[in-house]
Amino acid sequence: MRHLYKTQAWPNQKWRWILPILLVSLFLATLIWLPWQAQRMEANERQEQLIADTLWVEQAIQFQLNRNDEMLRQIGSEMMSLHLSVDTVRERFRTLIKNNHEIYSILWLDSRDAMIAASPELPQLSKNVLSIQHSASGAVDFDSKTRCFSPMLEADSKNMYLLRCQIPLFQENRYTGSIVVIYRTAGILDELVPWWFAQENQIMLIDNDEKMYANRAAGGIGKNVYTHNRTLDLPGLQLILRTNSNKSEPKLLSNLLVLTVILLSLGLIWSLLALWRDISRRLAAEGALRQQVTFRTAMENSLVTGLRARDMEGRLTYVNPAFSRMVGYPAEEIIGRLPPMPYWAPEAIQEYQGRFTQLLAGTVPSEGFETIYQHASGQRIPVLIYESPLINEHGLQTGWMSSILDISELKRAQELTRRQEEKLNASAHLASMGEIASMLAHELNQPLAAISSYTTGAINLIKAGDINPELLQSALEKANTQAQRAGHIIRSVHEFVKKREPTRHSVGIPDLIASVMPLVEMQAQAGHINLQWDLAPALPPVLADKILLEQVLLNLTRNAIEAMQQTPPEKRILRVRTSADSAQNLVVVEVIDQGHGISDDVANQLFSPFFSTKSTGMGMGLNICRTAIEFHGGKLSHTDNPAGGTIFRFALPAADYKKSPVE
Repeated sequence: MRHLYKTQAWPNQKWRWILPILLVSLFLATLIWLPWQAQRMEANERQEQLIADTLWVEQAIQFQLNRNDEMLRQIGSEMMSLHLSVDTVRERFRTLIKNNHEIYSILWLDSRDAMIAASPELPQLSKNVLSIQHSASGAVDFDSKTRCFSPMLEADSKNMYLLRCQIPLFQENRYTGSIVVIYRTAGILDELVPWWFAQENQIMLIDNDEKMYANRAAGGIGKNVYTHNRTLDLPGLQLILRTNSNKSEPKLLSNLLVLTVILLSLGLIWSLLALWRDISRRLAAEGALRQQVTFRTAMENSLVTGLRARDMEGRLTYVNPAFSRMVGYPAEEIIGRLPPMPYWAPEAIQEYQGRFTQLLAGTVPSEGFETIYQHASGQRIPVLIYESPLINEHGLQTGWMSSILDISELKRAQELTRRQEEKLNASAHLASMGEIASMLAHELNQPLAAISSYTTGAINLIKAGDINPELLQSALEKANTQAQRAGHIIRSVHEFVKKREPTRHSVGIPDLIASVMPLVEMQAQAGHINLQWDLAPALPPVLADKILLEQVLLNLTRNAIEAMQQTPPEKRILRVRTSADSAQNLVVVEVIDQGHGISDDVANQLFSPFFSTKSTGMGMGLNICRTAIEFHGGKLSHTDNPAGGTIFRFALPAADYKKSPVE
């Protein structure tokens, strides 16, 4: 038992020694690390202070040079406007130099760079110092802006560089001369750099090639420990202001123990402050989160769009009030339920199951889809649904979010639009008959006149007493034929204008052609058009409203006839052709004319409502034709006729073709 006790106590004694060793090691590491870190921080602070001071010095120099430029521009403006004398200008220059010791000299040059006045008079200035850059044409190579040139070494001095800045003078947009201000590069540093900064740093003006133009080292040569370069942007010239601190690297403090205690104490205080700050931030973040949740909840509650969230098993996890109102079930009654859902309509159960299976497989439709929901009251609600995957913060999908729109009002609006289009079709139907009425009267005159002639001849034969049965029978048969023709014309017009609701029946294309043929022939005869019928045999029937198709065919043939009014008589050929497209199970009808054709600009708006190229047209004919063809699941199109003119073509599904070929 004693041995067992010692065996069990040994691990506790071992850990008892390891913990102090770790603490001591941590304390020693802290003693070593903190002074080194303090040294690094001090070095960084010195470097940052040097950068900030250099920026301040650069801005001070830039400010003074800009100020000098503005004052010289003011003098130049007065020279041009007030025509100051040379002595007055020289006195103004002298006053400016007296107040700004960085200026070495100011010159007034004419348009040919000849010196008019200078202050002070410096005859020892070399020609290079006074030279101004010109273009090949002799004009000054700059606009009205100030331009500075690279510092040049004065001829009589080995270490004095002069910086030249030229201010052009213009009078009425004509170059009249310039003012040249000459700075001593050393004077810029001596006059514009504060003494306290020069005591701690070596300041130099250099160019990009490291060529030095000025050097100020009042406190001694820099030690290359803390350095900084700052670009001095002058008009047309860039110089570099380099500062090199006289300070050396910070040394480790001698009393490490005192420093360590202080730093540990500060660290404890900092830890408490950091903890308080983190707690404050956390409370602020929680408050902001609560505010966002409240805002999001209010936004979702105000939506008229239903929102629904489901997990990976299809279980409802969230619905907003709009969805509950849409289906008539409160949220607490449907959240947590698995399919089938109580708002699924019985007649669409298979559709729901199929879509739910696709959703579980990860197949989310990129576009919305329509379906039907059942309200708790039993009312059917057409809805439009958009699905989107729910992704968590780790990038993993956790379910689906759905947006559900109640499109009952949209469906009612579409139904109302359809009824309005039907009324518009009927109106256009009657308008077409207005154009046919005049031709109808003309066409009826022919059979009626023939009937009158045949019956008059028969009466004359009877009165003469010379009755020839064969001749009398022939006259009566011809009169009967003309009467039947007139009746057929009247019945065709009557059937065409008779108002009724559109109904679909099995319609044979030959029967359709035969019913409109008299009316088309009347229009063709009035326009002196040669009418050709090219009808394919054994065409399958179509499921359609015969009167609507008659109106389409009459509109297309009438447009074709009108398009050929300016065509030479020998080319006025209107061809109506039918064919079958067995590959797509379609019946095709084509109206081919040799008229003026359709331009690209007109083709882009051809089927638009109220667009017409006729002075008396309403612009609804082709739009109504396309609506009628699409109502039957077909498509109306047009192409250019190779022989000149246009081909209008409409294709309709055969009666045994269930799906529309036009999406």
